[in-house]
Amino acid sequence: MITLKERIVNSETRIFKAVFPNTTNHYDTLFGGTAMHMMDEAAFICATRFSRKKVVTISTSQIDFTKAIPQGTIVELIARIEKVGNTSCVVRVEIYKEDMYNYDRELAVAGTFTFVAINDEKKPIKIIDNA
Repeated sequence: MITLKERIVNSETRIFKAVFPNTTNHYDTLFGGTAMHMMDEAAFICATRFSRKKVVTISTSQIDFTKAIPQGTIVELIARIEKVGNTSCVVRVEIYKEDMYNYDRELAVAGTFTFVAINDEKKPIKIIDNA
């Protein structure tokens, strides 16, 4: 049987994207709402891989936008399980920005998303069995 620690390690999710003009604001940087959408998607995949159950986002916690993400950069989203409850889990998501044409890379955005596992009637259930 797989341990909780192994589940957490195996569920880490990494997604790479390029920042194109259709995702930027009038300052030619990534829209905050688009960044949050990408983060929620990465967190959802991580929570699903962790639990192998239906999960829904129930909250987000402080999302810090520390660096602007300009058009024409590559972003990497890294989602990791941070905390596990009875029916829920907390996923931390970080967005790193990197220049396409050199090795500059830095943390730009970070936040947490809480997911709850649900059954077919959309009622909370244990996030993992045998935990």
